Amino acid sequence: MSLTSHAPTGTLDVRCRPGSPAVLVTPAFGDLDDALAWLTGQRAAIRAELLRHGSLMIRGLPVRDTAGFAAARDILMPQRTGYREKATPRTDFGAGVFSSTDLPAAQPIRLHNENSYTLEFPGTLLFGCLTAPEEGGATTVGDMRAVLRLLPDGLRDRFAAHGWLLVRTYSELAGLPWQTTFGTDDPAVAQQYCSANVIGYRWLTGGALRTEQRRPAVVTHPLTGEQSWFNHFAFWNRWALDADVRDVLIETYGEDGLPFDTYVGDGSSLTRSEVETVMAAYEQVTVRETWQEGDLMLVDNILNAHGRESFTGARKIVVAMGDPVVLADCAPQPAPSRGPCSTSCPVPGREPRTGSLPAGK
Repeated sequence: MSLTSHAPTGTLDVRCRPGSPAVLVTPAFGDLDDALAWLTGQRAAIRAELLRHGSLMIRGLPVRDTAGFAAARDILMPQRTGYREKATPRTDFGAGVFSSTDLPAAQPIRLHNENSYTLEFPGTLLFGCLTAPEEGGATTVGDMRAVLRLLPDGLRDRFAAHGWLLVRTYSELAGLPWQTTFGTDDPAVAQQYCSANVIGYRWLTGGALRTEQRRPAVVTHPLTGEQSWFNHFAFWNRWALDADVRDVLIETYGEDGLPFDTYVGDGSSLTRSEVETVMAAYEQVTVRETWQEGDLMLVDNILNAHGRESFTGARKIVVAMGDPVVLADCAPQPAPSRGPCSTSCPVPGREPRTGSLPAGK
């Protein structure tokens, strides 16, 4: 039998049990206005619990639609963060509220830190359940401070010294096209964004685009001073793909043309076994709680990564991003850089298929 502990948090009823994120059970409310008034009065205590646990589910609020979710967001996380360098499809409901993802229900999503590859990213995420799935579909979370401790010393030191390298090859058929990622149809505007955000870029034959960006794999939380594993390395590494999917992508696009691939920041690769070691650390820290309608969940995007279980039935989980954090405020080591995109291919011994800026631009 799992034992539930009640954290000593004054007026907050925070319940912690093994395998689950901390859950704050609210009083019963007659309407949304009463609930929002309570959230306003408890905001400081709730945010303190978030820093303590890394994530916090809030259960018992009468949040039924995107308007109610946005109202709660404005109290808990009033400073919004935009969604930059888009990598997955989402529905925009307006007012800074999005679907958590529009990827197929059967596809689980591994733990990751939102926008870990950008120079400014959301410090906090707020998820909300408007329609609970019939089965599965939990938004999983995991403590990235613990992952950092679990990694073997040699592997951890390698990433601490060199960071990680993200290579993206944009396509209409796999992943997202660069026009969607950068929010423009003008190649010159995309180039300007890359230059301003320390991203190497190269136009390939046919007007396709490849980008590379080196980022630190370990950052320091600007409020708590704790170090945390913060990246998409395992999430987008080729060895994290289903074997059949990996084979098809490599056959279609070539070894150096995958929509996403990752390396150690010095351009070297990890073995499959080493990548599996990283993924095993994620699995070890993963916790989950079944969604109920009206649930909210705050996630500190540095202290915790998040993912999603596969599910059946209708599921409507919305998300908002806020509390922007500048990477430079997180003691990044090494500093972000463009990667070798402009001069060489990250896969040793292979030259990229190159091209010039599309004609007329």
